[in-house]
Amino acid sequence: MMRIPRRTIQLTLTCGFLAGVCPAADVTVGTAKARTGQKATGYIEVPAGVDAATNLPVIVINGATAGPTLALFAGAHGTEYASSLALAQLAARVQPSELSGTLIVLPLLNVASYLEKVVHVNPVDHKGVGGYPGKADGTQSERIAYAVYTQVIEKCDHLIDYHGGDLDESLHPYSYWTNTGKPDLDKMSREMLFAFGLPTIIIKQPRGRGLDNTALGRGKASITVEAGRAGTTEVGDIGVLIDGTMNVMRYLKMLQGPITSTLRHPLWISKLTIVKSEYEGIFYPSVVPEAYIRQGMTVGYITDYFGNRIADVTAPVTGVITLVCSVPTMKKGDNVVYIGEIGDDPATGSGGSNR
Repeated sequence: MMRIPRRTIQLTLTCGFLAGVCPAADVTVGTAKARTGQKATGYIEVPAGVDAATNLPVIVINGATAGPTLALFAGAHGTEYASSLALAQLAARVQPSELSGTLIVLPLLNVASYLEKVVHVNPVDHKGVGGYPGKADGTQSERIAYAVYTQVIEKCDHLIDYHGGDLDESLHPYSYWTNTGKPDLDKMSREMLFAFGLPTIIIKQPRGRGLDNTALGRGKASITVEAGRAGTTEVGDIGVLIDGTMNVMRYLKMLQGPITSTLRHPLWISKLTIVKSEYEGIFYPSVVPEAYIRQGMTVGYITDYFGNRIADVTAPVTGVITLVCSVPTMKKGDNVVYIGEIGDDPATGSGGSNR
């Protein structure tokens, strides 16, 4: 059974004896304070510690009536631009007068990565932003995680984590669903994904300390979605993230109107294999995202800096390409491609795709 926030229960009981329409409570996140029916912007301030301070932009949209609190996060990798732009544009579109509940939007978790155009990590401490709940006395990335955990994750009811292809990654949109083994929680997370509507879903286990797994560990239905690639900000990638989010908000009854997603039979990926390079040199891909390949097929090749072909990269498994390195730069240990092994729908045991 979905846990109903205590605040919602109290307000519903109080207002039920009055006008029958229940106002939301004031919501403060960082320096952003939104009263009922208002939108506010501000920053979550991450104080200096062993390294520099930083401020995370935050938008709070407090609906006219009570409802769930949905938190949206992007920019843990600062050059995954499409997802950050999507959340900024979404926040501008959603009007408090049309909203039930609260929307908390953090479009850029890793400001230093964004400003310095550094992929994957925070250039301040060379760590990834994650590992929730973080550390109050850690390095900047760990302090970011701590601030986000204490000020947002602990307060929200549901969560969506947005990613996409970094500057060196090419992909087509897909999502992640975590199999926690808790039927009610898994069902709701699955329904959020179907409402979002991305046609490829990668199944993962509840390991790691990312945003979605951390929230799921606290009983909050949560999903991860990806769109955008190689530093681009194409309208289609931004649009699919905005439209998917609006559909999830309709599913959660935060917005009125029908869910417009037509997803019925997604392509389920049961296992993800990351193929890494054994050589340094210049990379030439021979596959694209969503290509179906068989074990042993060539997915690309590497030359030395004089143009001599030194290695073919072959697929260790049969499956579908979900990600390809998008730049020629290649060193030993870099990711070349991701290959997803096609599986069955965990709920029905059947395979297939609606595409």
